[in-house]
Amino acid sequence: MISRIRALRKSMENKQLDGFLIVDETSILYFTGFFVMERGAALLLIPARGDNILYVYGTNYEAAREMAKNCQVELVKRGEDAYKKAAMKIKKLRLRNQGFDTIDVSSFFKLKKNLKGVSLKPNGQVVWDLRRVKDNTEIGYIRKAAQLTDIGAKTAMETIKLGIREHEVAAEVEYAMRRLGSEGTAFDTIVASGPRSAYPHGGCTSKKIREGELVQFDVGARYQNYNADLTRTFLVGKPTPKQQKMYKVVMEAQEKAFQKIRDSVKAKQVDAAARDVIKKHGFGECFVHGLGHGVGLGVHEQPTLNAVSKDVLKAGNVVTDEPGIYVVGYGGVRIEDTVLVRKDGAERLTKAPYNLVV
Repeated sequence: MISRIRALRKSMENKQLDGFLIVDETSILYFTGFFVMERGAALLLIPARGDNILYVYGTNYEAAREMAKNCQVELVKRGEDAYKKAAMKIKKLRLRNQGFDTIDVSSFFKLKKNLKGVSLKPNGQVVWDLRRVKDNTEIGYIRKAAQLTDIGAKTAMETIKLGIREHEVAAEVEYAMRRLGSEGTAFDTIVASGPRSAYPHGGCTSKKIREGELVQFDVGARYQNYNADLTRTFLVGKPTPKQQKMYKVVMEAQEKAFQKIRDSVKAKQVDAAARDVIKKHGFGECFVHGLGHGVGLGVHEQPTLNAVSKDVLKAGNVVTDEPGIYVVGYGGVRIEDTVLVRKDGAERLTKAPYNLVV
């Protein structure tokens, strides 16, 4: 983590920033090793020189003192305002050019009011330029999260049957992952069956799974605060020719995109590889989202893989490869893996089998 601070300060020097204020809780975790459970409950001030300061409220103070690294921990007392305390320190240190990552409008104006003569410069990209390329430790954590996610997929395959409710499947999956070390889920588990499988983010309900229905299953485990993401599509019974075609097309699209993933490739070219397959088979309008996104401390990070992305993949990126076909009123198919970008290609970190029929 010390090397991460050094890298950020080098970027700050290049951008002529005297200090940087970090609000995003996952970025605070990235630099200090301490995760703040609720948004807006902490601020991390990183000056170009000197000690870093983590401002926390009472609910996080003792935990931060024990767990946070590379920073002083300062308590924000009841009735005090963290932004005002940080502003006082910025003025005391005479930080004239102050960068920041993500601040809501009211907090920005609060800072501006208390920092007359200080130039406030939004530049969250300097943090993302560091976070998007994972080191070996981070990759190891994501690899473990992916292994736990595979266990979730295996449990889903064993659990899904006629008459079981969507939320019952989700409960069994999350329990299985927790028992073997998952710290929780990367996002709310999706088990969406029948026409609901045509909703890319269909959640899960008390609906019973019926014979012949497509079941979209999307899950992610979390390990050491790092996430994985996987989707499989299942079916109980005998698939129709249309369901088989949809599944085959999505499988082909996912593989085409996977073969395109490597260092120095434009993200939009990877998206195009999958999208062209789906268009060729007549389902172009049914692929309603981008191909994928970065995964790490957040489940949706940079880089972004879609048709308008300006990102270029780099070795060490961890991304999703998740084409889908969604036919409203009928059902949907999505197949997704978490993928590590390498110099000479890519590696699937999630490895659950691709079985349409359970």
